[in-house]
Amino acid sequence: MRRLLRENDLRLEQVPGSGKDGRVLKGDVLAYLEAGGAAGGETAATSAGAPLETTEPQAAEARVEPLRGVRAAMAKRMVESASTIPHFQYGEEIDVTELLALRERLKPRAEASEMRLTLMPFFMKALALAVEAFPILNSRLDAEAEEIHYLPHCNVGMAVDGKAGLMVPNVKNVGRLSLLEIAGEVQRLTADARDGRVSQADLRDGTISISNIGALGGTYAAPIINAPEVAIVAIGKTQWLPRFDDQGEVVSRAIMTATWAGDHRLIDGGTIARFCNVWKGFLEKPETMLLELR
Repeated sequence: MRRLLRENDLRLEQVPGSGKDGRVLKGDVLAYLEAGGAAGGETAATSAGAPLETTEPQAAEARVEPLRGVRAAMAKRMVESASTIPHFQYGEEIDVTELLALRERLKPRAEASEMRLTLMPFFMKALALAVEAFPILNSRLDAEAEEIHYLPHCNVGMAVDGKAGLMVPNVKNVGRLSLLEIAGEVQRLTADARDGRVSQADLRDGTISISNIGALGGTYAAPIINAPEVAIVAIGKTQWLPRFDDQGEVVSRAIMTATWAGDHRLIDGGTIARFCNVWKGFLEKPETMLLELR
């Protein structure tokens, strides 16, 4: 039987056995060969016969969608910004453990006013306070006239991924608003942007922007400045990480990353670093913002 297997290029395990406990008998091998199971026979039949007909899969056509409206405007603005503004990147870690605890204490008060209190109002309020010390971050450059225009109000934009594409509505005059008022505006603008119905007034006159990409995921990002503004910050996701406290003990802290992009024609590395330190200080010790409120 083994000779029969060798002559027909068969392996024993290929043949179904009919004997006790599945044992393969000579009759099983002969029956297998009669049924056309020989490996050599199959190979020969394939090679000697006509070539196999193969059908090429029909190529799927790409779906074409015209670039219009908000997407077209944003695409044009991003190309202009990336190609005409020399971007300077600066990254920092911020410990937001105390800020998260403060928000939890304030959430019931906000919910009583039907407000959803996220971290965004705190980011915005801290920005408005920090630009008072560094007004160059709240300015615009008139390159043709070679003039810097310092803006009287801090209108903080926030990038929102909406139905119509990326939109950056802004909260006007953040320095004069309470946290609850900022939260209300953030809630309204986010809903409008996601529904694709943001007014032109809400999109105009931004002075500095925040991209909270960490809400979707991601630790770091390199944002593109929303011209004619001169700075933008991208917020990474908050992670609980081990850190050393003042006594040298390892503790769990809520760490958030922030990556700034600044217009290097107006802002140098030292300026954005010092500005970020002030903003970071307000976020790490949020009670200190009370000293600056009017």
